[in-house]
Amino acid sequence: MKGLELTKDDRVLVMGATGFIGKRLVKELAEKKVNMRLLARTPSRAEKIIPKGADAEIVQGDLTDKKSLEDALKGIHSAFYLVHSMGGKSLLKNTEFAEKDKKAANNFISSADKTGLKRVIYLGGLGEKGKDLSEHLQSRAEVGNILSSGKASATILRAAVIVGAGGASYEMLRYLVERLPIMTCPKWIRTRIQPIAVQDVVLYLAGCLKNPETAGQTFDIGGPDIMTYKSMMEQYAEARGLAKRLIIELPFITPALSAYWVDLVTPIPSGIAHPLIEGMKNEVICMDNRIDDLVPIQKTPFREAVQAAFAEEKSGPGVTGF
Repeated sequence: MKGLELTKDDRVLVMGATGFIGKRLVKELAEKKVNMRLLARTPSRAEKIIPKGADAEIVQGDLTDKKSLEDALKGIHSAFYLVHSMGGKSLLKNTEFAEKDKKAANNFISSADKTGLKRVIYLGGLGEKGKDLSEHLQSRAEVGNILSSGKASATILRAAVIVGAGGASYEMLRYLVERLPIMTCPKWIRTRIQPIAVQDVVLYLAGCLKNPETAGQTFDIGGPDIMTYKSMMEQYAEARGLAKRLIIELPFITPALSAYWVDLVTPIPSGIAHPLIEGMKNEVICMDNRIDDLVPIQKTPFREAVQAAFAEEKSGPGVTGF
């Protein structure tokens, strides 16, 4: 692991710093006194998330621009790759976004190889490999493979549903359960999943940075609870103190129909809802727990994760003033 251990003088690049995971990770890294550089299309947005007293530089750039990437990577020891396109406002844009993600990952690896990056840490999607994997999870896996193909040692974390305010999966769950006392759902409502609290994801990411033994490995990460999508909805309602929800399974409902229904009932556009709903057919549970020996954390139970996420919400169903 020579050369992979982070020293107090090394600087870490965070890509996707203003996103759902990134802004929380920046705060965690600041608390750990990690020197940072944030790559942002709009620097003014990045300025707002930097904690007071943190050693954090901001560089303007984009993953589609190799020149700006190379400039951002100069002098960087490790990088967090937290960039992923879920989709557009319509279903027609999903394939386009997957290709964009592939191009961005290739641009990054090319630039990282030129600048001598030591490590890259990527947050991907949990799911078994195979021909039946959803397009969304296939794209996440492909990006992970590209990031592992360069000279930098890659750490891949694979997570399922991340529970936290602002996350697409959580927000879809929240709006559906809060607004609909009766729901009709596809057969995949019985698929097993292992949701994880967003803060636990952040702790795993930061922990991998601090532990060079995680370099070059892929890890499954999940919370302490294994459940189905149906039981997740039921437990969300219980955690929120809502009346019991009636969930009816209708096998003939297609992913496209479900996506448009979600688009109608929630603020989540069908282009984002579709890859999430399509992924419901794939079981997403941790197949091994090796990371717990290298990055031990106190895992947050699902109901506590829901309560913490709801406490962060500023608007939405059930929030006073919405």
